[in-house]
Amino acid sequence: MLRKTLAFAAVVGLLTAGVALAAGDAKHPHKQAWSFAGPLGKFDQAELQRGFKVYKEVCAACHSLSMMSFRNLGEKHGPFYDPEFPNPNDNPYVKAIAADWVLQVNDIDGETGDPIKRPATTADRFPNPYPNSVAAAAGNGGAVPPDLSVIIKARHDGANYVYSLLTGYSAAPAGVQKTPAQHYNEYFPGHLIAMPPPLTVNKVTFDDNTVASVKNQAKAVTAFLAWASEPKQTERKQTGLAVMIYLILLSLLVYASYRRVWRNESH
Repeated sequence: MLRKTLAFAAVVGLLTAGVALAAGDAKHPHKQAWSFAGPLGKFDQAELQRGFKVYKEVCAACHSLSMMSFRNLGEKHGPFYDPEFPNPNDNPYVKAIAADWVLQVNDIDGETGDPIKRPATTADRFPNPYPNSVAAAAGNGGAVPPDLSVIIKARHDGANYVYSLLTGYSAAPAGVQKTPAQHYNEYFPGHLIAMPPPLTVNKVTFDDNTVASVKNQAKAVTAFLAWASEPKQTERKQTGLAVMIYLILLSLLVYASYRRVWRNESH
């Protein structure tokens, strides 16, 4: 029994090593300076707004953001937060985004139970561009585009990886065999990816007149997806900092009390 267990463990180990080697041929992501990085980092609202525009006009055609509701956009530290509207459901800009994005949402009449269609509200989640995974695969060369809700958390070195992937397309080197539906990206494991280059220069027009280079678009949408993966990140960091300051002050107070209580005692 022990021999079988050891043999099984060895096989699993070899398979795991093989997978690791296969994934290891991807180029290491470029390190970027992110405003939200580190214990004191926070999101740049203007960058989040630019990133949202890239997601809406480019990424949303294929990728869902199913864990996000429209109202999240108007929450504190979000891309469209306005202190005048602490309740994001009252934010007129967020309301307009929801209404313009999805004109009709499937619902049930609360009185009759009949299926109806209604305008989208801030409480609705971002819609999936495809009705099911089969349709998604059929529209993307057999590959189902991943949901982007937590893509930054789901990938190693998430923000740097997504940025590098978006900017890492190039012509395939000589000898690389690929199908017409595949594209060469040195940051993708195996280098061949079904997603065509999503960004081009001036693919979108930023409202703040930021130059819409591929790198600026990639950095903005990556920041937006980093926020979407953890909308409460800034608040969490602020709470953590306050707790650390409290603990330091408490430690100093305890030490001072200790010194005062035992100052006349020999040790």
